[in-house]
Amino acid sequence: MFSAKTLIFTAPGNVEIFEAPLPSLKEDEVLVKTVCSAISAGTEMLVYRGQFPQLQDAHDAVSSELKYPLAYGYACVGVVQEAGKQVDKSWLGKYVFAFQPHTSAFISQPSALIPLPADLAPENACFLPNMETAVNLVQDGAPILGERVMVLGQGMVGLLTASLLNEFPLENLTVVDGIELRKNAIRVEGQRTKLNKLAPIDLQPSTLDSFDLVFELTGSPSVLNTAIEHTAFSGRIVIGSWYGQKRAEINLGGSFHRSRIKLISSQVSSISPELSGRWDKSRRFEVAWQALERIQPAKWITQRFSLDDAAKAYQLLDENPQETLQVVFDYGK
Repeated sequence: MFSAKTLIFTAPGNVEIFEAPLPSLKEDEVLVKTVCSAISAGTEMLVYRGQFPQLQDAHDAVSSELKYPLAYGYACVGVVQEAGKQVDKSWLGKYVFAFQPHTSAFISQPSALIPLPADLAPENACFLPNMETAVNLVQDGAPILGERVMVLGQGMVGLLTASLLNEFPLENLTVVDGIELRKNAIRVEGQRTKLNKLAPIDLQPSTLDSFDLVFELTGSPSVLNTAIEHTAFSGRIVIGSWYGQKRAEINLGGSFHRSRIKLISSQVSSISPELSGRWDKSRRFEVAWQALERIQPAKWITQRFSLDDAAKAYQLLDENPQETLQVVFDYGK
């Protein structure tokens, strides 16, 4: 009988690792041994800090009611170790992605697994949820030839969104972040579009220009004021941040009132109604897989921890976020 170690959020600021035997494998199930799983810093730090609201979560594999104790996470890559009698044996040895909490092994229906493209490394595949989010953000923003675009926030979703936007023939693409490591990350790769490296977002707004399209991806609701102030007449602001319980005063009484700026709520759990007649989740996943193969985001992994050291990983993200881009759990061979 297999056992699994699973990360549990037990209280604000506290995670523990619990080991328990897995149930017996049913005839229509497979056993997956985890290779790596990525921490989604924006969402998971809200859980870690107890700042999440009580609402339906975006991923079906995670508890729909967020409350402690909670197994959480949704970026898991593993290899199929065993298959039930009714499962096609071609699954054996296959690398798969699952929207699964951080755990060393798990049992699943094959229908809940997504096989990795043949040439994609597991660590790149860990970025699938964030890349799908980035694809959704760009689709909701619908950039136009020659537009000026700004991405506020260069966490992992911001980096991936900027990387996709960098493939568009824009007049200008500006990335903004207050953390030096993040602000410089995309420039290291010699991207085709020349990016403006600007001062941190909390400096004087006069350092920024006016933009046709702005993405607010900082996780800080107060930054919406910066986005509004620097969006041109009839421009669009795509809000991709999940703020949880965080609140801020938003200035809608100034230039916003006459600007006809569109505020677009973007969330990856659904397809935009304008696209849903032609797009579904499987088509969007295919676009995300192709983008992962082009961008190879594993280059942005800055720390790898064993699951046993999970408390250190979250403490790092909580206390010294300026030292990280992406943190992953490595489950060994």
